[in-house]
Amino acid sequence: QVQLVESGGGLVQAGGSLRLSCAASGRTFSSSAMGWFRQAPGKEREFVASIKSINWNGGSTYYADSVKGRVTISRDNAKNTVYLQMNSLKPEDTAVYYCAAGRGSWPSQAQYDYVYWGQGTQVTVSS
Repeated sequence: QVQLVESGGGLVQAGGSLRLSCAASGRTFSSSAMGWFRQAPGKEREFVASIKSINWNGGSTYYADSVKGRVTISRDNAKNTVYLQMNSLKPEDTAVYYCAAGRGSWPSQAQYDYVYWGQGTQVTVSS
């Protein structure tokens, strides 16, 4: 069992930055890929970014086209924490952001590859 707790959300003006954190419990954190997803009001949840585990020899990170170049995902396995640094935020980035732990080591972009989810943290970007 893995529990995920997100933090770092809030209200920010367009052009600003936020860093989201996701603290994980459980001994399997380092062997699980981690992902960030978001859900805007009235829209379906969508992929934002993912990062591989230490066991995966393929690509290390992936980003949605809508955030590429503005967002960086990283992880600290010693702290069981994954981060999402978001810069140059836009009003369309407003959403609830969810952290998720994958069922494997590959940094999937598909929600069905993630088995544990946090409760979400709200990010609101004002224009």
